[in-house]
This record gives sequence, C-alpha cells and structure tokens, in this order.
Amino acid sequence: MPAASEASTAGKGFGTLGNPVTEMTAVVWDDTAGAYVARAYSRADPDCAALLTHLGRAFVVEAVLRVGQDQNLRCRSYLDIPARDLFAAPDSGVPAARTLSGFLDDTGRVEAIWFAFTDRPWLKTWSVSPNRPLASRVVREPYDYPFSDNVPEPVTRLVGQVFAGAWAGTPLLGQLQHPVAKIGLTGDITDVLTSPSVIRDLPTADVLTHLLAGGLRPDLWGASRDLLLYIWPTTLRETANGYALLTRREDVQWVVHQVTSHYSGLLEDYASRGLYPVNGQVEIRVTGIGDPAVCLVPGAQPPLLSAVRARPDRPDFDTAVWFDVLTDPATPGLHGFCRDIERFLFDTLDGDRVTVRVEWSKGWAYTDTAAWAASDILTRTIPTSHRVGGGPGWDDARDTLNRLDPHRVLTTSLLDTLLP
Repeated sequence: MPAASEASTAGKGFGTLGNPVTEMTAVVWDDTAGAYVARAYSRADPDCAALLTHLGRAFVVEAVLRVGQDQNLRCRSYLDIPARDLFAAPDSGVPAARTLSGFLDDTGRVEAIWFAFTDRPWLKTWSVSPNRPLASRVVREPYDYPFSDNVPEPVTRLVGQVFAGAWAGTPLLGQLQHPVAKIGLTGDITDVLTSPSVIRDLPTADVLTHLLAGGLRPDLWGASRDLLLYIWPTTLRETANGYALLTRREDVQWVVHQVTSHYSGLLEDYASRGLYPVNGQVEIRVTGIGDPAVCLVPGAQPPLLSAVRARPDRPDFDTAVWFDVLTDPATPGLHGFCRDIERFLFDTLDGDRVTVRVEWSKGWAYTDTAAWAASDILTRTIPTSHRVGGGPGWDDARDTLNRLDPHRVLTTSLLDTLLP
C-alpha cells in the first residue's frame, strides 16, 4: 500500500504481480489448425483476463511486464509492541501509532509475524527512503536475517523433538522464537534472562555467537530487492493456510482485530484439549488490490480469478489483508484448526465490511483431515466469493479456460471439481 502521504507514479502501482503485465503468450487450442498453438494476448484482450490467474488450467510461456524504477527502502523491525496493542480493536483507546493500521499509514508496507503462544509479534515495516537515514545500516545483498537459520543447538533440538511427536512442547517452542529473533535483530539479551531454561541455561557468549552473526539488523536500508527477499531455501519448511480479506483501508484495524482475536481464542481452546496445531507463526500482510490501469495498456483487463480482483460494486474495497497460519504439516489437529478458522472467515465476518477469498498458493477448503477437500467450499463458497459484486468473474474465466483447453490437457482432480 502507499503510505498515507505517498503519491502514486505512472506505471508503478500497488497490489499483485498481475497489475503490471502488458501481454502474455499461452499455448491454447486452435480449431482451424486442429492443434495447440502458441498465441500472444494483449492485456486488453478479454481472454487475457482468464490467463492472468489460471490456477494451472492454462500454459503461459511468456509474460511481459512494465516495471517502475527501483526504490531504496528503509526496513525497520519492532519486537516490543504487545499483540493486544498492535492488533487492538479500533475503539480500544490504544494510540494509533502502536497499531498495525497506524504503521500502515506511516509506511504503507507492513508485515507482522506472530509466533504461537507469544504476546509480542515481530513487526517489519518498509518505507520509501531515497537516501540512507543516519540510524540505518546499509545492505547490498538479500537474505539479511541469518539468525533465522542459525539458531542455538538446544533450540533446533527442541524443534526436532516437537516435530517428532512431542507436541506438548509447542508453547515452549513458540516462546523461544521471540527471544531468538530479538537477540538476532537487536542484541538485546534481556529476554534470555527471563526466558525458558533451554535458552537461559546457554552461556551468553554462545547465544551471541549463534544469533549475532553479521551484526545487528533492526534498521536496514538499501535497494528494494535486498530488503524484500529474506526466506532462504534452507529456512524451516512449513505448511500454511491462506486468505485475502478485501476491505476498506479504514477498516484494516477492525479486520485484523477480528481475525487475530478469533485465532487466539481458538488456539487456547485447542490447547485446553491437549492439541497444539500451530508450532509456527501467523503472518499478516496488507496490500493494494487488482488495478489493471497500472500497466498503462488502454482497455487492460483485470485478472478474473485473482484473490484481490476488485469488486465492481464496492470501489471503496481498496485494500487486502492477507492472513496465513504456518505450522509443520504433520501436526495433530492442524486440519481441524484450519477448518475452524476458514468457517469463521467465510461464515462469521461481516460481509458488508469484508470479502473473503482463498489465497490460491496456500491451503484452503479444509475438512478435519485434509486441505483442498471440503466439497461445499470448493463448489459453492469459493465460486460465490468471486461472483459477489457482479461483473465479469468466476464463470467467465471458467468458460474461457475451457475454450482454450477443451480437451482438458491441463487439469487435475482438484481443478475438475473447482472449475468443471
């Protein structure tokens, strides 16, 4: 999102990677040739609207994007704001500067990483900063958080024990992730002195050796590429559910409060039954939505199946809140927990203030034993979430994709259910 005081520039927008696409080439069926052929599509071609987000029902071999000039960014990390403040209800009396929406207004680019069973998320903000602020450290390469892959051995041992079946250790694991991040970012070992014994009993020198490799990193400055890439191939592999919640910018804090409150209550409920389905973290991001005008192609079509396609009847829905829960895929209770979150999002959130859509690259349509398996979500809820608001959308995309691949060469059993 742009910061509250930030102006957009031509050809550089906010939202998803679909926005700057100007043309695409796809392999599609040609009736005249009686064969599949490569065909180029301008962004203004109605068929392009289905290809921009095709879920695997098409074969795109080339895309042309209009990109803006790179920007220098300042990335700051905060680990001292309680979740009760960062995710507070809008009318709670918490100063706006300590809420997620306050940081959004100030910088436009925010991400909250909330470790399970902790009360202080890791908040990162990125702000446009052409020149280096005096307090910032210059970085010239991506992946600037080495502590995330270089944690003390007793912590990795606990990770192994939890993932091997000692699930009751999950709260302890969550409570260790916060001090690990805090030491790696700021060098502050205060939390070590009061944290669980698996960290407290480590010699301080060992903790610092592991976590301070490369120096402190709470305030970084450099090219956007170097500040936006931070997950290594060796970072702990987890599974994630995922949803995009379309809303008004002024309702971001309300949406975040509703979702995080339900998540916290659900986590406590499962723990009371001896289940710990989340041993990773919640990730919350905020972006703009689909905006074809960004590519500067007259008559540019929107991605019909995009999770953040604009609602024609709600031009005030200009913002997407992305909500993901990450955990080990073998964790007992995981699917039931994700099912309960999904039902809350689709069935309970105020439909006048938010539209919920699944994030295609993550998990969704949960039963109590599997993802991508709930038939009512697949056949009714998801299509409805894309039809709401009218205008071209779900059915138009399905019909176009069926026409471009009438022999269903490109499909799966899941897609046969989702897009028959």
